[in-house]
Parts: sequence; C-alpha cells; structure tokens
Amino acid sequence: MTEIDRMLAANEAWLGQFPGDLPVAPARKVAVVACMDSRMPLFGLLGLEVGDAHVIRNAGGVVTEDTLRSVAISQHLLGTRAVVLVHHTDCGLQKSTDQDFADLVERTTGHRPPWPARTFTDVDADVRESMRTIRETPYLLSTEVRGTVYDVASGRLREIS
Repeated sequence: MTEIDRMLAANEAWLGQFPGDLPVAPARKVAVVACMDSRMPLFGLLGLEVGDAHVIRNAGGVVTEDTLRSVAISQHLLGTRAVVLVHHTDCGLQKSTDQDFADLVERTTGHRPPWPARTFTDVDADVRESMRTIRETPYLLSTEVRGTVYDVASGRLREIS
C-alpha cells in the first residue's frame, strides 16, 4: 500500500468525525501563516477546529507574494482580520542559503529556480520581518498581526514582540 493509499483509507475512517457542511468564512476570523514543517500540528497546537481559520503554509512560513494574495482573499472575500504567523525552531530553511539551494536545484535538474528560497539564519528576525511585511502591505485589512515561534522539541509556542 502506498502512502497515498493509506491517506485515502484514513479519509474513509475520518468520515465518522466529519463536521458537516460549514460556512466558507472562518468562524474565528483569523488567518494563520505557517511553515509547512510536518512536525507542526497547527490545529492542535493553536486550539483550532475545522472551519475556525484559514491556514496558509509554505516553506519557512515566509510572507511571499502568494502569501499576500491568500491573505488578501481571506480578508476581503471571507472576513478574516487577524493574522498569526507560526515559524519554528530547527527549520530546513536555516540549513542552506538562497545561493546554495539554487545551485543544488540547478545541478540536479539542469534548471535554476526563478525565485529565491528565502532562507534565513535567525528565526525571530524572520518572524519580525514577516509581521512588518503584513502590517505594511496597503491592500490588507489586518487589525491584529502577531508572530510566534514553535519549539519542535518541546511543543511550546513563543510569541515574538
């Protein structure tokens, strides 16, 4: 059985917990921007239920143009106003540089990516930069923007000021 087969089987079992047809707008009017790291169970660590929040994930949880696009849609079309960023310790983006990553991709595929990986060394500084970007984006309607770092070793979420 492949991993995707296991996921499809798990969906059949999950149907017994399915909450039914929920409104498209998030009940708690919040958008979560987080890293895609598989060690971060966002719903559990943030106390969310299905239908509570929009969750936007990418490598590093960095605020890219596509992240801003998703937050703008979340806010303008679906009523969210608060944004919480969830970065984490031991992030894969801290283990390379933009140059080294682009070189690796080019060596293995023959093609250089047209976008930067957006690597970083200081997770707290990266959270602050992401908060600044969201706060300064003129087409967003954010009333509250806060940033956190999740410790993958302890499970604790730490707020960044």
